[in-house]
Amino acid sequence: MNLDEAYANAAYIPGGEEYPARWLAAAHAFRDGSTGELDLRYGERPRMVFDLFHPGRLAKGLVVFVHGGYWMEGDKSYWSHLAAGPLAQGWAVAMPSYDLCPDVRISDITLQIETAIACAAARVPGPIRLAGHSAGGHLVARMACADLSPHWRNRFEQIVPISPVAELGPLMQTTMNETLRISREEAMFESPLRHDSVGVPVTVWVGAEERPVFLDQARWLADAWGVERVVAPGRHHFDVIEDLTDPDSALVATLLG
Repeated sequence: MNLDEAYANAAYIPGGEEYPARWLAAAHAFRDGSTGELDLRYGERPRMVFDLFHPGRLAKGLVVFVHGGYWMEGDKSYWSHLAAGPLAQGWAVAMPSYDLCPDVRISDITLQIETAIACAAARVPGPIRLAGHSAGGHLVARMACADLSPHWRNRFEQIVPISPVAELGPLMQTTMNETLRISREEAMFESPLRHDSVGVPVTVWVGAEERPVFLDQARWLADAWGVERVVAPGRHHFDVIEDLTDPDSALVATLLG
C-alpha cells in the first residue's frame, strides 16, 4: 500500500482544497461575535497561546479542543466556530495553538498540550472534557495515557478523539516523516494505543466516509482501550468535526454527556 496516498485526505474529498479557507472565514466570523479571551499565554514560545470562549452564564465546566494538521500545520485561528455547540450548552471552550514539526517533535507537542490544558483549567473550575481532531485526536488521547500524570486529570469526565492517529508507526513510511521525524522509539512512546488508559471515559469518533486508514486507526484505539467507537454516517475527514457547531448534535451530546 502507498501510505502517502492512504493518509491523504483532501484529494479524496470533493472540494477538499476549499475547506481551510471556509474554516478560517467561519472562525473569524465567530470570534467577531463571541465573548472570548484571545491569545492567552501558556508558555514562552510564540505559538504557546490559547483562546478561551465563555458562555453567557457561569460555565458548567471546560471543553478543550485540539486541532489537527498532522502536527505540521494549522493553528487555533481556524477552529473558533467549533466552540459554538459546547458554548450554547453552557461550557467554556479553550482552543490552543502549539509548535509544529519540524521545529519540535511530537513528544514535545504532547507536553505543550498538557500544559495548555492546565492553564485553561486554572481559569475555569469544574469538570474538563477534551476533543481533538486527527493529530489533535492523538493529542487528547495521549492525555488519557498512563505514562502522563497531570494533577488535573481527576477533573476529566470525557475525552473524544475524533478521527485520531492512534498508531504512529505507519507514518514513518510516508514522506511526511521527513518533517515529522518520527523514530521507532517515538512511534512506540507516542502512540496512544501502545499505552494503557487510566480509565478516563473515552469515546472514539470517526466519519463513515473517511479514508480506510482512519477507520482502522479509530478501531485500533477503541479495541485497545475497550471503549466505544462511533462511526458517523455520511461524514468524511473534513466535515466530521462540523457537528461541534450544533448544540443539539450527537457529537456534542457525547462530548458533554
